[in-house]
Amino acid sequence: MTRGGETLEAAAAIHVAALSDEVDFLAEDNLDPMSDSEVVKLLQDMESCTRRMAAVQHRVLHQIEMRGIPAQSGLKSMPRFLEHTLHLGAADARARCRAATLLGPRELPGQTLPPWLPWTAAAQSVGLVSAEHARVIGRIMDRLPVKLDVEQRETVEFQLAEFATNTTPDDLPKIGDRILAYLDPDGSLTDDEDRQRGRGVTFGKRRVGGMSPLSGEITTTLRELLEPVLAKLARPGMCNPADPESPWAPEHVDRDILDAAANRDRRSTAQRNHDALVAFLRPERGPGRLGEHRGLPVSTILTMSLAEVEARAGVATTASGGSVPLPEALRLAEKSTPFLAIFDHNGMPLHLGKVHRLANPAQRLALIAAERGCTRPGCNAPATLAAVHHITDWSKDGPTDIENLTLACDACHALVNDTPNGWKTVVMPPDSPFAGRTGWIAPPPLDPTGIPKVNTRHHVGELAVATLTDLRTRTTHRARKRAGPTRE
Repeated sequence: MTRGGETLEAAAAIHVAALSDEVDFLAEDNLDPMSDSEVVKLLQDMESCTRRMAAVQHRVLHQIEMRGIPAQSGLKSMPRFLEHTLHLGAADARARCRAATLLGPRELPGQTLPPWLPWTAAAQSVGLVSAEHARVIGRIMDRLPVKLDVEQRETVEFQLAEFATNTTPDDLPKIGDRILAYLDPDGSLTDDEDRQRGRGVTFGKRRVGGMSPLSGEITTTLRELLEPVLAKLARPGMCNPADPESPWAPEHVDRDILDAAANRDRRSTAQRNHDALVAFLRPERGPGRLGEHRGLPVSTILTMSLAEVEARAGVATTASGGSVPLPEALRLAEKSTPFLAIFDHNGMPLHLGKVHRLANPAQRLALIAAERGCTRPGCNAPATLAAVHHITDWSKDGPTDIENLTLACDACHALVNDTPNGWKTVVMPPDSPFAGRTGWIAPPPLDPTGIPKVNTRHHVGELAVATLTDLRTRTTHRARKRAGPTRE
């Protein structure tokens, strides 16, 4: 085949050579004269190109598979072929083959079919989603009940692909949970027995030196019961076996003592989690003596709307950033202490004022219910890892009223200052789509526009609720239609 007087094979080789030359140019180019915003734009453009190249690679892998090249090479599978040809690790090779299967072209005798995930493939082809986005979407689609019809599955995949263009892969499981909750609120398609079947914790063989591997799948209930414990006991400086002065916090811990211990703490997050569980399970300490964390009892905090409770559908959110299906949340709430929070039509809590600098527990609970985590755009720290921050600082006569309070994790809180590189916080105006929410203004090197932005990572349901409601309505309508006419 030819194009413009040259074969397609020659044209492809020319394009790849030109691409290689451009990469060489970028590798050797002096970036020092570029401004901060130009360097950030360069990084974003390079990421877009990398994502588009992944889409091209799917087509190449499809060709290699169709031509039987791995078998001709004496290798049994495509992953093994990629390991040998590209010197990839086994996991990376399997992931690329899986992506090519989901996002690459499909062929049957005499016809070419669209990819299994057509909307995700389209978004990746123009550089809007990454390979990791696609992998997470594929895993979510695998969890959908097999009873869903083709139209329902396509609508779900469209929603996931659209959401992926505006957030990170870490947030996609949240929207996946919400979609599953709306599609199957009563468990008729996927019941609790299906979910419980996958639960389990396994201890591997004890290794030389006494260490044992631990793996498994835990239910939402177990995770949400554990996370408040880890939020307190796994903080830097807490429960450190290598530090005799490290507190383990049966009750209140003096902040100066904790800060000093944190400065001495060199453990990883995984190591702190391990040591926190050891401290939690020791018989002389135990679950009943954990005291408070950031002014509230160490416990699982569930937030659900009255409409969701009445419908027994949807999900309840937790202060640790997770979600629990409504039926399970209601079971957990049967023996809990309820707290009624009243919100305005923008989803913000009504006035809760205080004349002192520190917010009270009622204000913190209201912020947890409304904001669910750190409010700086892009931050995924849940409410359990966030402190109460004055939008207008206390030192500038900012009141300790709920309208002037927000949640910010320690790292993001430290970014707010009056220096040229400091962040600013404001209350979004009434005409904003996020009226009453906390807007963060990035410093000029990161965003020269100075436009305040809100964090949507803890509010994934807001971005999809309209389509999900429509999807659920159409699902109910089709179910009734298949059931036939009813007799009054």
